[in-house]
Amino acid sequence: MTGTHDLPGDAARHRPWPLCRRCCGIALDMGSARTRVWIAGQGTVVDVPTVTFPGTGAVYPVQRGTIIDTPGCSRMLQRLLGHRLPRFTRPMVIVTTPVLDGVAYRTRARAAVEVLRPRSVLTVPSARSIALAADADMSRPLLVVDIGAHLTEAVLLCDGAVTDARRTAVGTSDLGETTSPEQIVASVVAMLTAIRRDDRTSLAAGALRRGVLLAGGGALRPEITYALTARLKAPLRIVPAPHTAAVRGAAGFLQAAHTHPSTTAPLPPVAHPR
Repeated sequence: MTGTHDLPGDAARHRPWPLCRRCCGIALDMGSARTRVWIAGQGTVVDVPTVTFPGTGAVYPVQRGTIIDTPGCSRMLQRLLGHRLPRFTRPMVIVTTPVLDGVAYRTRARAAVEVLRPRSVLTVPSARSIALAADADMSRPLLVVDIGAHLTEAVLLCDGAVTDARRTAVGTSDLGETTSPEQIVASVVAMLTAIRRDDRTSLAAGALRRGVLLAGGGALRPEITYALTARLKAPLRIVPAPHTAAVRGAAGFLQAAHTHPSTTAPLPPVAHPR
């Protein structure tokens, strides 16, 4: 995880959520099609289309895994969460990020969540969140495939860290006249083949033999999962509730970060409105 946070403090000041009343935590997954939010003590409380209405019609601030309208994301988060957070609290926020969008996505995501006045903002790759939601053994090499609405990623994790990754700007929302399930399957197979080909060790091959971890809305499409199993000739492990795996995994990281010494510094006083 990467992020910005306050100076170290006393972890004992915090109690496990939802018993801790002095702070708030948010896990956020802003996808191209849907935004999902988990709030400490409340669970997954938001699962809505990623869209804003600035007065000139619908605007989609995240496209193909890229934030193209940071102010639009801020307006959306304020509309969705502003009334759900306790007054004068400053939440800890964990945001899932596409693996290959790197610094640009993280920078824009942190700017967008500033509207929530966070005490700290951490980012975590979606693939790692998915692995945590699946309770996968991250001490061993792991292949994670996330088939979303507008973006598909294939990621090799080793000891929980991203070792290699591929992406293609196609997903389940493209299914129809221009894209078939077979094309999505072919894209996934091509990405996994490239990861295995470029791996100078046996990590990718070993991970493939153990099975691919599949998440995203595409994991709910039998025409994709059956064809992918046949093409890979390897086990396919579908994450429970695969469409919400990323935000649930981020919630797990949030719970762990909640009592970490680096995120438990006393809060600066909040300026009350005059």
